Amino acid sequence: MYDTLLVPTDGSEAALDAAKHGFSLGERYDATVHVLAVVEQSESAAIVGQGDAKLESLREHGTEATQKIVTEAFSRDVDAVGAVEVGNPDRTILEYADSHSVDMIVMSTHGRSGVGRFLLGSVTERVIRNGEIPVLAIQR
Repeated sequence: MYDTLLVPTDGSEAALDAAKHGFSLGERYDATVHVLAVVEQSESAAIVGQGDAKLESLREHGTEATQKIVTEAFSRDVDAVGAVEVGNPDRTILEYADSHSVDMIVMSTHGRSGVGRFLLGSVTERVIRNGEIPVLAIQR
């Protein structure tokens, strides 16, 4: 049923909680879990004047976040792959899912509610609204 799962991460505990649900599905369906960190394009555009050091720092943070989850997957005997991309988070997640034939996205909602959620929107909500791939949204 599920051969390929995608777990987006920002390095937060909420993302790690969502990944645990991804591991469970990976174990059950013998699926590969792809772990994706997205360096926001707006952040990378803002750092142009600061040089490549800031962009590299953001990429390193993304690499550390994905590696933490990949290592946890391996400890549970789940196949996992990590990646770091630069771009708009929701679009990049959906493009990655499409290009890697992902069967389901498992991601955290970060538990935002009220005005903050209304004003800022949610990456998870935009992925659900704009994608055609099933999304398991884990509320923390």
